[in-house]
Amino acid sequence: MATHEIRVDYSVALAGQPDRGHNRWHPDIAPVVRCEPGDEVVMETRDALDGQITRDATVDDVANADLGPVHPLTGPVYVDGAEPGDLLVVDVVDVTPADFGFTVQIPGFGFLRDDFPDPHLIRWDLADGWATSDDLPGVRIPAAPFLGTFGVGPSRELLRDITAREQDLLERGGMVLPPDPAGAVPRDPAIADEALRTVPPRENAGNVDIRQCGVGARLYLPVWTDGGLFSGGDAHYAQGDNESCGTAIEMRSTFRFRFDLRKGMAAERNIRRLRFERSDYFVAPEFAAPRAFYATTGLSIDADGVNHSEDVTVATREALHEMIDHLTGDRGFDRQQAYAICSVAVDLRIAALPDVPNMVVTALLPTDIFTD
Repeated sequence: MATHEIRVDYSVALAGQPDRGHNRWHPDIAPVVRCEPGDEVVMETRDALDGQITRDATVDDVANADLGPVHPLTGPVYVDGAEPGDLLVVDVVDVTPADFGFTVQIPGFGFLRDDFPDPHLIRWDLADGWATSDDLPGVRIPAAPFLGTFGVGPSRELLRDITAREQDLLERGGMVLPPDPAGAVPRDPAIADEALRTVPPRENAGNVDIRQCGVGARLYLPVWTDGGLFSGGDAHYAQGDNESCGTAIEMRSTFRFRFDLRKGMAAERNIRRLRFERSDYFVAPEFAAPRAFYATTGLSIDADGVNHSEDVTVATREALHEMIDHLTGDRGFDRQQAYAICSVAVDLRIAALPDVPNMVVTALLPTDIFTD
């Protein structure tokens, strides 16, 4: 077994070091390292906004953030022998978090973007297994670091199919970010003009934001193109099961991965999306399944009293609205602070699906995050 390293220069943006990563998905992006099954790769990763938010940042910096470079990913890693139809196995072996993180609310982005049109910023100190912030006094969030965005390279066929279906959705009024070369890395027009943005999760994984995928997780990814072309970035120190405001506790990081292959397994078992498993808690048990919590509920009935048939999205919005009301009315936070707490600490869960017409979603707030 060999160990390979991909180190980055944090003093420059990804555009100044394009031989270390990319911020689009495309089958023609050249690998940074090659490894054999069984090898490990150490990756330094950039934060989701590629260094635009620092300890000295202000709300104006959030309002003026350039979203073209989102998300800078380290890689790709070419795994020798990986072919379409194989299953790439990635063990998350270790992580070293940074000592600074941030949570931002960017106008026009996030699950409740219509309700929160103004920028907002929380700067976090990350130390001793906790995130704390002068911008959010009385709160500490336990560490559970993971990569928000990771995945493999799409095939040309998958690239074509995704582009077509997302363009169709855009034309039907959907919220879609189509290919855009502005801020793209690589800059080569042959790639940048047609490469996929990293914002949505897709069949190649991508921006899945699954907090259980940290150290101890085993990831299973169907291979779409030769070598697999695994990349990762957008590290989160902690996040609730929702990331509702659009960001978690964002940070730089150093991750260690071990790679293996299951030849032909994706094709044989028709595995077309990310799967994963783990055998231990991803965070301390009292936060994985909170021993002390406050919960709100949402139904498929919107704030205007309109009933929507079997609509989990409406139920989720209402559960979040109820939780924000609790955090402001009972805990004394302002609405943007409350929205941020929901994003980094609240777990949204589907409680009931069969009782038509109303779905039930719960929002669970672990009360052990409060220090007073």
